[in-house]
Amino acid sequence: MRKQALTFALSTAVAVALAGCTMAPRYERPAAPVADTWPTGAAYDPAQAGETTAADLPWREFIREPKLQQVIELALASNRDLRSALANIQAARAQYRIQRADLLPRIDGDINATRAKNVNQFSSTGTPIETEFYTANVGLSAFEIDLFGRVRSLSRAALESYLATEQAARATRISLIAETASAYLTLAADSSQLELSRRTVESAQRTMEVTRKRLEAGVSSRLDVRQAETIYQQARADLASTTALIAQDRNALELLVGGRLPDELLPAELPDHHQWLADVPAGLSSSVLLSRPDVLQAEHQLKSANANIGAARAAFFPRLSLTASTGLASTELSDLFSDGASIWSVGPSLTLPIFNGGANVANLQYANAQRDLYVSQYELAIQTAFKEVADALAVRGTIQDQLDAQRALVDAAADSYQLAEARYSKGVDTFLNALDAQRVLYNAEKSLVSARLTASDNIVTLYRVLGGGLAGEE
Repeated sequence: MRKQALTFALSTAVAVALAGCTMAPRYERPAAPVADTWPTGAAYDPAQAGETTAADLPWREFIREPKLQQVIELALASNRDLRSALANIQAARAQYRIQRADLLPRIDGDINATRAKNVNQFSSTGTPIETEFYTANVGLSAFEIDLFGRVRSLSRAALESYLATEQAARATRISLIAETASAYLTLAADSSQLELSRRTVESAQRTMEVTRKRLEAGVSSRLDVRQAETIYQQARADLASTTALIAQDRNALELLVGGRLPDELLPAELPDHHQWLADVPAGLSSSVLLSRPDVLQAEHQLKSANANIGAARAAFFPRLSLTASTGLASTELSDLFSDGASIWSVGPSLTLPIFNGGANVANLQYANAQRDLYVSQYELAIQTAFKEVADALAVRGTIQDQLDAQRALVDAAADSYQLAEARYSKGVDTFLNALDAQRVLYNAEKSLVSARLTASDNIVTLYRVLGGGLAGEE
């Protein structure tokens, strides 16, 4: 009994030890098809570069507004896209564990009982003899000894697919943080626009009432009254449309959050100097893009395709499998584990592919084509990431000049409106000039709010495209 058990144990150990190395090509990361440094030129500010990067900045330090921090925390807890991404991780992990299990022998135990009547053998009384036979076995069945790395390559491919799914979830997390911040800023900007429209409606209404009184006094014309109504009605229309926009902004934000937002967490207006956000360092080298989750996801998909080539190559070679068992046998169930006879078996099997209609060749061609596809997707992911960062840096390099010019325009328009209104009140200028000055001021103030939103949203965009949002969370 001891000898047979030892033989079985050795057979199992040899089966595991004989697993060969993979036939997959040696993986080499493709060269990044972008410049080593960020673009330079009139649109870019070289002083914005630094030694640290956005990936080193935790999102709670990047977001300085406490209300916005709470909103993002709600989104991270309840957003359905993020939940789906996490569920995909669990599924991919399970698939990998299933595939990895094929690398190890599967050992099963069974107990069998057989009762049979033999019509060719008779007892002394002339009746057929009935026999009973009991066995208890433990063993492995058709375990593939991975001589050419087929199973190992499949396991590696499943692992890389799992890691790609994990990176996809990290990318979803980064996008969720950025999208929530952008939606919050948009709501704040529209709230500022709403307040501007309200002020303009009130101002235009006062101007319209004054003009009507001047008409009654015979100082102004009916044309002046109708012209005064134009700016008033425009502001009323803007007020209505902006009210609808704010409702839509809140709906979009609550979709990201995954539930109803309390009113106390909503922004009243957009801050003038984007003090809700920290400055985002871009780093000195574009190599930071290699750590972006979507780029890492593309690379893991490429590695998975590379491993599948090894499995496709191994299919051309013989498969060696092993079936082995050891156990006890007895004609009496009560004696099976005490006086039962030892039984054992070892049965290796070798399968050599001879003809399969070209399926193996086609599988190898498909695996190579998939590898080439994922090389292109990896390179495209890097190029897309580089463009996103370059675009954001171009906006950051020029937005301050735009803001300064827009603020100066508002100041000039406000002064022009005051002067035009004073000249009209003294009767030395037409009402049309005062009305035009008021319209210019209103449009300039609306453009300033839009420029402030662009500046704040660009900071969020730069944080996202540089891979910010994960530091301190893992």
